[in-house]
Amino acid sequence: MHSETDFPATHTVFNQAEPLADTDLLAGNQALQSALVFHAPGMDTSALHSLGKQMGSRAMQTHARLANAHPPVLHSHDRLGRRVDQVEFHPSYHALMDAAAQAGLHGSPWDPAAGEGAHLRRAAAFMLFTEAEPSILCPISMTYAALPALRGNPAVFEAWAPGLMARAYDPGFKLYRHKRGLTMGMGMTEKQGGSDVRANTTQAIPDGEDAWGPRFKLLGHKWFFSAPMCDAFLVLAQSPAGLSCFFVPRILPDFADPQSPGTVNAIRIQRLKDKLGNHANASSEVEFQHATAWLVGVEGRGVPQILEMGTMTRLDCALGTTGLMRQALSIALHHTSQRQAFGKALIEQPLMRNVLADLAIECEAACALSMRLASAFDHASDPHELMMGRLLTPVAKYWICKRGAAFAQEAMECLGGNGYVEEGGEGTMARIYREMPLNSIWEGAGNIMALDLLRALRKGDTAAALARELAPARGAHPALDRLAASLPTRVELMATEMEARRLAQDVALAVQAALLYQTAPSAVFEAFCDSRLGGNWGYSFGTLGAEVDFDAILQRAMPY
Repeated sequence: MHSETDFPATHTVFNQAEPLADTDLLAGNQALQSALVFHAPGMDTSALHSLGKQMGSRAMQTHARLANAHPPVLHSHDRLGRRVDQVEFHPSYHALMDAAAQAGLHGSPWDPAAGEGAHLRRAAAFMLFTEAEPSILCPISMTYAALPALRGNPAVFEAWAPGLMARAYDPGFKLYRHKRGLTMGMGMTEKQGGSDVRANTTQAIPDGEDAWGPRFKLLGHKWFFSAPMCDAFLVLAQSPAGLSCFFVPRILPDFADPQSPGTVNAIRIQRLKDKLGNHANASSEVEFQHATAWLVGVEGRGVPQILEMGTMTRLDCALGTTGLMRQALSIALHHTSQRQAFGKALIEQPLMRNVLADLAIECEAACALSMRLASAFDHASDPHELMMGRLLTPVAKYWICKRGAAFAQEAMECLGGNGYVEEGGEGTMARIYREMPLNSIWEGAGNIMALDLLRALRKGDTAAALARELAPARGAHPALDRLAASLPTRVELMATEMEARRLAQDVALAVQAALLYQTAPSAVFEAFCDSRLGGNWGYSFGTLGAEVDFDAILQRAMPY
């Protein structure tokens, strides 16, 4: 007879990686640190380190999981049948929004007291926050983009700017002047038009004038109306003078009675979108039933107004994808450092080292380009920086976001089946994978970005500006020199639409290489140029040449 103690337990768990948690996301991100030093050498990064610790904590990881596991719920009517049009969120959503607002990720760069490097500092914080939870940043990003546009209506800007810049979050459904902090959304696209906003049919009917200027009534719909519980929205509609931009608050003020709580505007939420990812964020379809709105900017000039806002949100698309890349890479590195296979840690296996190093190079290049673009916004009065901002916005948004989905898939594969499950810990990899396509689609998909690049090429001597941008790396690598020499002619000739995607790709790669030469170790720069520019690369990640310094690249990328 044998007792139970004679046999080993059947369910002893071993050779499983512990979740990556309670780390300082900035301290482990040498690429981001290098970008900050390069663009703002004297910047105080103590607040960023605090945010990095907060976003790397188990507490925030739990909030991220719960906010996605319990998505927003629409309540169109109350129990008595009255229209309410409100969205209910899980408490973790509010905790994340509060953290984002306290970090100043929405309106802080527009505060006159923000100081130098405000957009760069905010960009770094945005990336760190994205590593914890990206989807709640939709209203945060839209607030960042919409706030400067409100200057087109000085009265509205004066009333709303303090609340939009406040480092506070207030989810209450009440009049703006009774709230500690405010957020804004946007309503641009319609069923029949999508990116072709000129096809919009929503009508703006003149309705007099008051303390906030020309007032209109909106009648129509919006097909994608993100973050419907924001306090106000910028909306495109057809006025008598053409497509125009309007300010549409959820709750209307009573100018005759400052003590009035206001009345709910006629924005009817039809349903919430059932999306592939981005589950914590509410995206909706709405109808305007003579909703009250005020003109922003010049009537009939709504498209230029929207394009200006799109520049900011497109920066955030590049930053967000870069943050997701970094988190996916960190999880893959952490997992493979602990997981044993065929007699040693996965990270010591040659093929895995190639994959991880390739991902690390891609991630650092994305970080370098995103932060370069953010820096341009801090120096918009400089003609070169203004030109690079125009040029790199569609380029960065196109290329970085286009690389995101393939990156996430490869990083997930590093975890095998552990990466594919939805449970906690590494289950976040599945959430990253679902989130990745969003930034490529939102605010203009790939073709729209390529067309925007062609438009940017018509505004000044872009060939000279690009040559100046690449000049510091001249002679550093023959493949980069060849690409850099070919770009001015292609830019001056303004590539046809058929060639626009290829041009966007090549501009991105050239600028990334030049930045890596100035900010990264030679091992990263050489491997990037040999693979992405020199052709010593395959058609998937993990195909770097055998001569690459894998040790140096992986050591730099480790999240500890």
